[in-house]
Amino acid sequence: VRHHQEIHVVMGNEACDLDSTVSALALAYFLAKTSPTPKAAFIPVLNIPRADFALRTETTFLLREQGIPTASLIFRDEIDLGGLHRAGLLSLTLVDHHVLPGADAALEEAVVEVLDHRPLERDRAPGCQVTAELVGSCATLVTERIAQGPPGVLDRPTAALLHGTILLDCVNLSPAAGKVTPRDVACVSLLEARFPELPARDTIFEALQAAKFDVSGLTTEQMLRKDLKVLSGDELVLAVSAIYVDLETFLRQPSLLQDLDAFCQARGYAGLVAMTISFNERNEPSRQLAVYSQSETLRGAVCRALEEATTPSLHLQPLPSPWSCVGAYVQGNALASRKKVLPVLRAAL
Repeated sequence: VRHHQEIHVVMGNEACDLDSTVSALALAYFLAKTSPTPKAAFIPVLNIPRADFALRTETTFLLREQGIPTASLIFRDEIDLGGLHRAGLLSLTLVDHHVLPGADAALEEAVVEVLDHRPLERDRAPGCQVTAELVGSCATLVTERIAQGPPGVLDRPTAALLHGTILLDCVNLSPAAGKVTPRDVACVSLLEARFPELPARDTIFEALQAAKFDVSGLTTEQMLRKDLKVLSGDELVLAVSAIYVDLETFLRQPSLLQDLDAFCQARGYAGLVAMTISFNERNEPSRQLAVYSQSETLRGAVCRALEEATTPSLHLQPLPSPWSCVGAYVQGNALASRKKVLPVLRAAL
């Protein structure tokens, strides 16, 4: 701000999963390399505090593999986006999301571009460039963007980051998981054609999957924070956590109820939906759901919305729950990922 340096931030969503992280890093790098006489410094920002980064086990693994030190990354608590915006120095590109959370509403007018792989929930100002395509991974859209740019910009580390991310997001391009599209497959093939020395698909997918599902050392609170989305209604805030163990194991966590209560109290969440996912040896997902709230009204409304959802229908079957304040289900429609369930929950709020 003191030097009146314009900053163009590329930032993913608050879950800051591998897709958000790699999309931000790769797109910021591409923009920095290709923008004509840039006035701005292009900066990828990881949308979590630095202290939370250790929870993103698959991301720390892939960046370490590519020799990218954590010290060279910039996290949300290390840059004053509000101050830059108030000084008129901020441009913001959003990757892997297109609606800023309520706390960031003031930054909306700084958004100049959106690159996302979910349906648009709102229109953008006319000057904002929007790419919203229903592909399996936002990294696919970034790869397409880089591939259309000048030759020679794509280097091997960037290709390896994009390659691993698309494979993880699209469950090793397995049709059974219901995420992959022809464009994801085309981008993986393009990256492999340009860099034949990239690791075999199975090798990198299995390594990333193992890193992602390694929650052995995590407390309940860390498991809830590892992959967290937050939905804000007019009066209520709901947490939606992806959990990488089966529901039975999760519900058996020692002092789970106190931990859920403390987690929601500390952050002002009225309730929490835990969506568990695990995979069999054929990479087919199985999913379960738990709905927690001390408010019977909210818990009932959320459970009803999930049970009665039709786009998509979740085919829920109730499971016995050890506590009255936790509703538990097997999710028969295992292809309905959290991305597809969030609009149902948002409407319920």
